Amino acid sequence: MYVIIVGCGRVGSELAKLLSNEGHNVVIIDKSPASFERLGGAFNGLTMVGNGFDLALLKQVGIEKADAFCAVTNGDNTNLISAQVAKKIFKVPKVLARVYDPQRAHIYAALGLDIISGTLLFASMLRDKIIESRFSSYLIETKELGVIEIDVEAGLAGKKIAELNIPGEFLVVALRRLEGVTIPDAGITLKPKDTLMAVVKVAFLEKIRQKFNIV
Repeated sequence: MYVIIVGCGRVGSELAKLLSNEGHNVVIIDKSPASFERLGGAFNGLTMVGNGFDLALLKQVGIEKADAFCAVTNGDNTNLISAQVAKKIFKVPKVLARVYDPQRAHIYAALGLDIISGTLLFASMLRDKIIESRFSSYLIETKELGVIEIDVEAGLAGKKIAELNIPGEFLVVALRRLEGVTIPDAGITLKPKDTLMAVVKVAFLEKIRQKFNIV
């Protein structure tokens, strides 16, 4: 993929390195030339000094050919303007913008922009760790589904994963054992000390908690 990233802070630089290491073509734009030092010597993408909403600069880096555009500077206005330019003017297929203010996030999402509110996401993940412990509704971007973690104890050991799944309510999607994490076959027999990760429909969360004795 050809990806343009606006903002070479901690998030932007890590994203650029991840994509570059995976073999994607990456252009990263920032107003400060010094920010590119975060990329290290192994980064083989293109760095450009400037603003993410500069039409001439965007044309120079070939935004018309971009598959994705990510605006992750430390300024909400810059991110939102850059994202709208990429989406509305250049018709980039996938446009994402980072927004710090959670009160504004839903407003811009309503305009058709893909918004990631790091403040809301992090706060929600901390809330889940404090209150829910083993359940998170923020690993999947919907309020209808969540992910729950289950330790296999005596009551579940010896059962097959197919016996646990409940159509439309609960589905085991990952199995963690000492040797690593796998996507399990439904016929796998569970062992003590296994850990299951499952997708659960939030409407049935209490039922699932009771069924598997999850506190």
